[in-house]
Amino acid sequence: MQTAKRPKRGTSWHVIGAQLAALRKAAGYTQAQLAEVLELDIETIASIEQGRRALKLNFAEVLDELLDTKGALAAGVKNVPQRERFPLFAQEFVDYEQEALTLLSYENQVVPGLLQTADYMRAVFSNLYPPLDGDELEEWVLARLERQEVLRRKPRPMLNFLLEESILHRPVGGEEVLRAQNQHLRQCAELPFLGLQIMPTQVKRHAGLAGPMVLLETPDHDQLAYVEGQRVSFLADDPDEASVLQAKYGMLRSQALSPGKSMDLLDALLGET
Repeated sequence: MQTAKRPKRGTSWHVIGAQLAALRKAAGYTQAQLAEVLELDIETIASIEQGRRALKLNFAEVLDELLDTKGALAAGVKNVPQRERFPLFAQEFVDYEQEALTLLSYENQVVPGLLQTADYMRAVFSNLYPPLDGDELEEWVLARLERQEVLRRKPRPMLNFLLEESILHRPVGGEEVLRAQNQHLRQCAELPFLGLQIMPTQVKRHAGLAGPMVLLETPDHDQLAYVEGQRVSFLADDPDEASVLQAKYGMLRSQALSPGKSMDLLDALLGET
């Protein structure tokens, strides 16, 4: 799959990682020596210095004290742009998402991030492995909430979300969290620029069994496709690939409930019919 042609750039984590490497060397430590003092794997130090792993604030403070850097690393972490709190593999997609003219999403496991409540987000993130620590989890929640500003952007994007019916029944975070999430979905379904469709579990023919996807149209009218799996993702601008996924999405829309019937299903689930 061809990746989108976007200029490559270093992230703040690459800058902070390079800063850590310079400060470590100035203090007379090798990576192995620093890892030994901190009782860490050397790969942890290496991945931070190479910008492959984010430096957490509490760890930055420990390093500042050990390396006598007068708070330089902690100050750098505090000034990392909010968008870079996302996993590195997702940052490019988030940029495109925020400026998209249209966004078409299909999800088969959890509610799409743009439609999640804060409590549902916490429940989803608490299931990640390796697990996030408390501060990191809250950072991810805040970053995802910030992504939802696209729903209040003007001019409005045109959005359509396809969700598997099973998502409405899976008690992620518990029954109360799920009910609040379903109520939020029902409210979102009323937005004039947003279509919400449910794929019934009993549907026999299904064009999306290969997994979730997001299709975007950029302000330059390029068609992009974002496909995410287990710790990997692809952002494609190959017209042939985008065309295939657009056709798949069109078939999915025809197989799912209409927006009106999807709202009726949510009403019945919430006991409001």
